[in-house]
Amino acid sequence: MDRETKIQLLKAVAEKERRTKENKNKGFFPDEGEFARDKYPKHLEFFAAGAKYKERAFIAANRSGKTVAGAYEMVCHLTGNYPHWWEGRRFEQPITAWAAGITNETTRDVIQMELLGRRGEYGTGMIPKDAIVRTTSRAGVTDAVQDLYVKHVTGGTSQLGFKSYVQGMDSFMGTSRHVVWFDEEMEQSNIYSEALTRTMTTEGIIYCTFTPLKGLSEVVLNFLPGGKRPAGGIVPSKIPGMNPSKYVVMASWEDTAHIKEDQKKMLLASFSPHEAEARSRGIPQLGSGAIYPVPESEVIVDPFEIPASWPRAYGMDVGWNKTAVIWAAYDKESDVVYLYSEHYRGQAEPSIHADAIKARGKWIPGVIDPASEGRSQKDGARLIDDYYILGLDICSAERTLVESGLLTVWQRLSSGRLKVFSNCQKWLEEFRVYRRDDKGKIVKNNDHLMDATRYLIMSGLDRAESEPQYDDDENEMPPELTGKDNITGY
Repeated sequence: MDRETKIQLLKAVAEKERRTKENKNKGFFPDEGEFARDKYPKHLEFFAAGAKYKERAFIAANRSGKTVAGAYEMVCHLTGNYPHWWEGRRFEQPITAWAAGITNETTRDVIQMELLGRRGEYGTGMIPKDAIVRTTSRAGVTDAVQDLYVKHVTGGTSQLGFKSYVQGMDSFMGTSRHVVWFDEEMEQSNIYSEALTRTMTTEGIIYCTFTPLKGLSEVVLNFLPGGKRPAGGIVPSKIPGMNPSKYVVMASWEDTAHIKEDQKKMLLASFSPHEAEARSRGIPQLGSGAIYPVPESEVIVDPFEIPASWPRAYGMDVGWNKTAVIWAAYDKESDVVYLYSEHYRGQAEPSIHADAIKARGKWIPGVIDPASEGRSQKDGARLIDDYYILGLDICSAERTLVESGLLTVWQRLSSGRLKVFSNCQKWLEEFRVYRRDDKGKIVKNNDHLMDATRYLIMSGLDRAESEPQYDDDENEMPPELTGKDNITGY
């Protein structure tokens, strides 16, 4: 090969490398190959859901490609260049958009880097170099871009503003937006609400991509009501009961082709136990504020028929807005307590609650919130007396210190000596969100069954009784003759 031919060949190779480097987005989600898009079904589902749902969340494991998915979609909307397989939302005109991260620095280092590439090498990120019109700099943050202008296929120009959560809600006020992308989890729900408002007049969309390391924050609970993930654990689905404008996809390492088995093992070994489910499976971790930092999977058991010899009792938290009762069966031989049934109702008279309690077994004794000794729902009577008159075998729980009660419950949970039947869905909802605020105080929202459990464990077990021998009284007949459930007793 002569010198001139070699030079021409080297130029051709360099040109090919340049085009590949400056058209990075074409290498993602290809038709075939090691990383073909059919190996990323969760990512494709997330994209497709944009055609029907205004709000989406891609809640996924670390390194699962969630930020890549967010950036890829943003580039499609900014440029108007949608791949032939695209089933998601399409905009036929230039758009205005925001992309936001936790801080100005993380926005620069993650989102800006993914979209543009390094400073001085803009065009080596997800946005093709020939589509970048211009950028403006953010004051006070080295190498950070404030606004990016991108060529749209129609000949117009799209505009993307880079933002961060630390700027606060006020920075998200003002102009309308077609697309808003939040990368990584936020705690400030007012920012999300304000950004959502900006998409109303444009009939725009808003989407989030994050690993749920902050636990059940307000934004997470917007997509996972009660903290309940899709049926089947990490299987993506529309959540029953969710706002019809929302859609959530959850992805684990098993839903990616680019993370090898040896990498998974190495990464898992470096995670602390309470982080593992969030970082490897995308399941919200309990977080540092969780009062009971025990994985839900270690607490739940499938319902089973409770032996008649196991003593039973219940704990009761009372209030007009919500009255909650939790029943337990105590396997004394193994020292394991099983929570097997619950009652959860608001704005009802004591007689209504009493009937529900007696229906699960009139013989079962219980303990009630000590405050009931001083409460009154009618003149001249204590609430605990009302329930006693209504036929409940009930007494006031001991006035133990709250913290000692929480410690005792946690010790049972963490040692496997407190289990809960999977049918106790309200209890599980409260368990997922039972936490302390940033000042260490218990968040007193949705904690009625948690309080009832504390009363039960601290005072109720001492009162627990085994199922008595039944006579022929129809009100004292065994469950198989009364039609009551053998597991719940209801």
